Amino acid sequence: MRSQPAGARALLLGIGLAELAVIATSGATPVSGPGQNASPAARLTGHDEAISARQVGYPPLDTPKPVAENVFIVDSLLPGPLGAVLPVRMTVIRLPDGSLLVHSPTRFSDPLKQKLEELGPILHLVAPSLAHWRFLEEWQHACPSAITWAAPGLGERAAVRRSGVRLDHELRDAPPLTWGDAVRPVTVEGAMGFHEVALFHTPTRTLVLTDLAMRLEPPKVPALLRPLIRMFGTMAPDSMPPPYLRAVVKQRRRQAADAARRLLDLRPERVIFAHGRWFDQDGAAELRHSLRWLLD
Repeated sequence: MRSQPAGARALLLGIGLAELAVIATSGATPVSGPGQNASPAARLTGHDEAISARQVGYPPLDTPKPVAENVFIVDSLLPGPLGAVLPVRMTVIRLPDGSLLVHSPTRFSDPLKQKLEELGPILHLVAPSLAHWRFLEEWQHACPSAITWAAPGLGERAAVRRSGVRLDHELRDAPPLTWGDAVRPVTVEGAMGFHEVALFHTPTRTLVLTDLAMRLEPPKVPALLRPLIRMFGTMAPDSMPPPYLRAVVKQRRRQAADAARRLLDLRPERVIFAHGRWFDQDGAAELRHSLRWLLD
């Protein structure tokens, strides 16, 4: 550790703490049958899912909920390591031509697709970061007319190439003409190929992120993990991303800080992100607090 630069030490420390979190939530009993062949998604059904929705999620799940004019969120659950369940959220924006843009797609279901199509045709899918593309393939099969926009460099990742997911275009800071003037992308860059593409919905001053802000609530975190999550800085009211992500972003601190200032200059009224209680008011002030590790 002494021979590593400060950023690498922070990254290694974050990985080590994450390992401790996995150990704290693991057990000796298999989560399924002898072969353990059931997929994590298949286990999130029935009574267990109802319990998880109340404990860690934000019900109603897998249904569009309006938060501003032409802006909707879909709260869902994400299978985690060793049977853990995490809350996750996607954002849906109705563009000026009436079509829908789906940012950071969550798990697919036919009922969810039908509910969205009542709002408009699904013509744009956005994979905004290295971690938020896993459910793309199902959405692409169900919405063959949709164009997929990806964060820079995502298509070069080995896991993405192996998956067979189709990425049509890289998304940078110039908005596609098909989006009209309603949505503005802003890319935050880090080391190790990290990019997160934020979207700003101009008419409602709504900023859409994935992991650059995270506000987990104590009642929705297992008691044994609360001290660790609070140490990470991802627990309310700190609302920061986990330390390993902060370390990666700080390796490109000047570029990332410039992008963060552009986000703040937009003065968002609300900020939606993937995990935890999003900022439904005082968005600019809350975001400034979440990004203090990068700007201060």
